[in-house]
Amino acid sequence: MKINKGILYILLGASFFGFTPIFAKLGFNYGYSLGQITIAQMVISFILLWSFTLIKRSSFKGLHMKNMLQIMMTGCFVGLTSIFYYGSMQYLPASLAIILMFQFVWIGILLEWVFSKIKPAPVTVLSIILILIGVFFASNIVNGDIQGLPVKGFILGILSAITYAGFIFFSGKVAVNVDPWIRSSLMVTGSAILVLILFMRDIPSVLPLEENLLTIAAGVSLFGAVLPPLFFAAGAPLVSGGIANILTSIELPIAILSASIILSETVTPMQWLGTAIILAAIAFNELGTGLFRRRNKSA
Repeated sequence: MKINKGILYILLGASFFGFTPIFAKLGFNYGYSLGQITIAQMVISFILLWSFTLIKRSSFKGLHMKNMLQIMMTGCFVGLTSIFYYGSMQYLPASLAIILMFQFVWIGILLEWVFSKIKPAPVTVLSIILILIGVFFASNIVNGDIQGLPVKGFILGILSAITYAGFIFFSGKVAVNVDPWIRSSLMVTGSAILVLILFMRDIPSVLPLEENLLTIAAGVSLFGAVLPPLFFAAGAPLVSGGIANILTSIELPIAILSASIILSETVTPMQWLGTAIILAAIAFNELGTGLFRRRNKSA
């Protein structure tokens, strides 16, 4: 029963995150700039997360100046991911920007190899190859649909994958003994500070906050920074780490499906095939790696 609850919570958290591109794309359609959307998102996320943290009376135990700064610096990766991810959507269809951002899976494996000296298992290498094959189909290169799209959009999409992989890597290393809500709030604090510095010139244009911008920013904040961590925190302890990672990958088809239905973007059968290959590769890596480790232990 607890496992079923955990699965449900993680699926809900990942599904919520899959709707964030919709709000970002709508914001651009309303004529708002990348700076305006990102500033409003981070400020609202900052207010919401700290409000939940203080109402919950989370413990500050284990927190000191050094790890507080480390947590905030890790949070900067969140701000950079938002900037690159939403920036990519200014030039590319949301469905393609999502696929590019999802390359964080194999980039994260490379980071583990470079910084932690954890050599990927053969099953992981095969998974990376499958993911790249999936990207080939999902990007619709075969039909030539990416011709004419700005290179800048692809660069920003890959940068969003790199910074998101960096966030996952470092968030698993920094101050892991500190209360998760305190960590999340400090991360969004670091992210908000970075965004305000980078888009300083856009701050006057955000105030007074227009109703449309407030709606867009609230949607991105709730579905991207508040609800997913809340459900992940509730569900992750109830299931294994490998299963949790597989379940969170539902974000990819949800995001593409919502882009297709709500934003009326065309998603071809070839793109769905590529998406299915990417999801299968993620599941294959998580389940295969677990089996590989168990065999090594028994040997």
